[in-house]
Amino acid sequence: MSSFLDRIVERAAANTQTIVLPEGSDERTFEAAAKAAKLGIANIIVLADEAAVAAAEAAGVELQGITCVDPATSPDAERFADKLFELRKEKGMTLEQAQELIKNELYYGVMMVSLGEADGMVAGAANATSDVLRPCLQILKTAPGTKLVSAFFVIVVPDCEYGKDGAFIFADSGLVQHPDAEELSEIALSSATSFESLLEDTPVVAMLSHSTYGSAKSPSIDKVAEATRLAKEKNPHLALDGEMQLDAAVVPSVGQSKAPGSTVAGYANVLVFPDLDSGNIGYKLAQRLAKAEAYGPITQGLAKPVNDLSRGCSADDIVGVVAITAVQSQARKAAL
Repeated sequence: MSSFLDRIVERAAANTQTIVLPEGSDERTFEAAAKAAKLGIANIIVLADEAAVAAAEAAGVELQGITCVDPATSPDAERFADKLFELRKEKGMTLEQAQELIKNELYYGVMMVSLGEADGMVAGAANATSDVLRPCLQILKTAPGTKLVSAFFVIVVPDCEYGKDGAFIFADSGLVQHPDAEELSEIALSSATSFESLLEDTPVVAMLSHSTYGSAKSPSIDKVAEATRLAKEKNPHLALDGEMQLDAAVVPSVGQSKAPGSTVAGYANVLVFPDLDSGNIGYKLAQRLAKAEAYGPITQGLAKPVNDLSRGCSADDIVGVVAITAVQSQARKAAL
């Protein structure tokens, strides 16, 4: 593990949270659950039927310390369905629909988080992002004071003098395709909070563009400039500036040249991209060409932490996201 993930695992183990893994039908889930339990980074609940549990045991997975629940036979299913119905009846959901939905492991898992029976959820190894996030938005909704759910990657570039010893947050690199100025400002503020909680340092936020301080003109530049204005208005104490090019954001000499007087230029550790295309391309460039470690996409803005996995993830990837989710839960509780 990297120093970043080592520290996250250490923090997760120091204040154990309960994390539900709803995709027990996927063998990677039980393998990850066993590893996470052995490391002591969370109390793990796996949602799985008897056949999946038996298959895991037959494969030699150590299930000691793991709680297994089958949503289809759980005595809590009726209570969860009643709660889901109460939450969604004004949107037209019937009790019968709620009873059927709660048999779905994703809805069941999110309801566990909503009712405090788990502190967070990690899914997506076997489900699409839209399927993972739908019950979150219906049941958990957004965090107080937050208007938008977005996603970011923690990028750790080896032998890099920029950012926080080579560590950055890239946002949004996983979810919001075409944010407008208001949404971009929300992404910036949420990403600053995420940097502070996960990387334990002061966020320095650059609003990225192909222009620095009006060096070019286009509607996309206007959007970033307006997002910068809005974000500063919402949090005037945050170190945030833009619009600026990447080199001006992270290289001190370039920052001084292109944006003299800026306290952000040259020192940014949170990079906010103008759209998902650039954010996704940017993180993959760093990952593949600079051999950076990339952790994510990590979800931010939900009332309680739920994180979406890549369907190509490994069991070790799941363990890392479990630890990150646990630390997000710790931070949420500390802020209450």
